[in-house]
Amino acid sequence: MAELRTEEEQIQAIKDWWKKNGSSLLIGIGAALAIVFGWQAWQNHQAEQRTEAANQFANLLNAFSDQADETSGETVAFVAQTLRDDYSDSAYAVYGNLILARQQLMQDGDAQAAVDSLEWALEKTGELEALALVVRNRLARAQFSAGLYDEALATIDGAGSADSFDAMYSELRGDILLAKGDREAALEAYLTAREQGQQGRSGVLELKLADLGVGEDA
Repeated sequence: MAELRTEEEQIQAIKDWWKKNGSSLLIGIGAALAIVFGWQAWQNHQAEQRTEAANQFANLLNAFSDQADETSGETVAFVAQTLRDDYSDSAYAVYGNLILARQQLMQDGDAQAAVDSLEWALEKTGELEALALVVRNRLARAQFSAGLYDEALATIDGAGSADSFDAMYSELRGDILLAKGDREAALEAYLTAREQGQQGRSGVLELKLADLGVGEDA
């Protein structure tokens, strides 16, 4: 009887504990399951978003490559805008607007539109430093083409130390300063670009220096 009473007491103790704590335990289990399944659902959604963004970018590339299609420009613009609207946090949106800006600048001759596309792309590069340097370079060139010389110089300054891009930026700075009529500052920028060049001397850069009276031996 003592053993039975003990078992009965144990069972009753369990019942009493469950009565007091069962609801909170179930809530805790439910919350944990919700977090797990919610995280999985979010991960699946993110994967689907990346896949769809990649597909849209592929469509943009195909349209950009098919210059025989008279509607390709409209398709590129539409898909780039779709990437901006629906997948703005994706790197594909940045890539898409890089291509759109190239079309706007080289084919449409609309430098200001290219500037707008590239400014948006630069804002979205986030911590992708290498991509930001590419976008910043193209933005400065688009601003240069649009006659926005001071803005272009500010864009270059924003790059800070750009490592392998340093020579490219310095040469572009020289082009902009020369267009502004500051030959002395342009010469200094070109000479800096020559010093920073990692692939040997650039023939185009040497021609620019020669036009300013500096020979290859200088």
